[in-house]
Amino acid sequence: MDVIVVVLPAFIIFAIGFIGQKAIGFDRKTISKAALYLMYPFLAFQTFYNNPITLDFLYIILFCVSLMTLLILLVKIVTSIGNMPGPKASAMVLSSVFMNSGNYGVPIILFAYGESGVTYAIIMMVIQSLLMNTVGLYYASKGSADGDANIRESLKKVMKMPINHAVLLGIVTQLFPITIPSFIMQAVNLVADATIPTIMIVLGMQLATLSKGAVQIRDLVTIGSIKMIVSPILAFLITSLLGLSTLLSSILIVLAAMPTAANTTMYSIQYNTEPQLVSYSTFWTTLLSIVTIPLLLWMVGAV
Repeated sequence: MDVIVVVLPAFIIFAIGFIGQKAIGFDRKTISKAALYLMYPFLAFQTFYNNPITLDFLYIILFCVSLMTLLILLVKIVTSIGNMPGPKASAMVLSSVFMNSGNYGVPIILFAYGESGVTYAIIMMVIQSLLMNTVGLYYASKGSADGDANIRESLKKVMKMPINHAVLLGIVTQLFPITIPSFIMQAVNLVADATIPTIMIVLGMQLATLSKGAVQIRDLVTIGSIKMIVSPILAFLITSLLGLSTLLSSILIVLAAMPTAANTTMYSIQYNTEPQLVSYSTFWTTLLSIVTIPLLLWMVGAV
C-alpha cells in the first residue's frame, strides 16, 4: 500500500496532462522544448550543486556505467534480431536502459531503507542524470526520424545541450568549492522544482495522442521484461563482482528495476524518436512497477 501511495501522485500528474490535451489541445513539442532547454538545466545544476561528490560516487559510477553498457548491448541484440529500423532501435534503448531513479526511486528507497539509504539513492540519481543527459540524448538524436543523423552530428547536438553545461557548472561549484548567492539559488530552485511535474504533464499529453496500433504489445513486453526482470538480475551480478556492501547492493538492485525515466519521453518528442513507443513504455513500466517493486523489495529483504 505504501508503494502505491508513492506512485499515485505520478498518475495524478499524468492524468492532468492527459485531460488537458484531450479537452484543450496543446503543442506538445513546444512545451517539451521549453522544459528541455529552459527548465531541465536548472534541475541538473541544482542536483550537482546540492550533492557533494564522495568516494561512493566512484562505486556507483562503475555500477551505472556497467549496467547501462550491458543493457544497451542487450537491446542492440534484440533490435538486430527483430530487424528494427534506427528510430525504433533508439527508442528501445531510451525505454529499456534509463530508469526513473529520481522522483520515483528516491521516495521508494526512503520508504524501504530510511535516511541511511537515501544518500545512495541521490548519488544514483545524479549519475543517472548525467548518463541520460549524454548517452540518452545521443540515442534520441541518433534515432531522429527527421533526418539521417550520423555519430558526429549526434554528438554535436549533445555537446550543445544547455543541460550538460549546467551539469559541468554544478560539478565545478563542488570541486573548488563555490557558493552561489541565496537569491540566485531561490530562482534556480523554483524552476528546478517545477521541471519534473512539467515533464510528467508532457507525458500525460503524449499518452492522450496515442493512436490505435501505434505501439505493438510485443515491444512493451520486451521493454517491461528488460526493465523489471533482466535489469535487476544484471544489477545483482554487477554488485556481486564489485564486492559492494549488502545495503548498497540491495539499494542499487532495487533502483535498477525502476520504471522508464519520464525524461526519455521529452527527448523522444524533441527529436521525434518514436515518441509513441517511449511514452507508452514509461506509463506501462510505471504501472507494472506497482507490483514488481514491492516484490523485489521483499526479495532483497528490505521489507
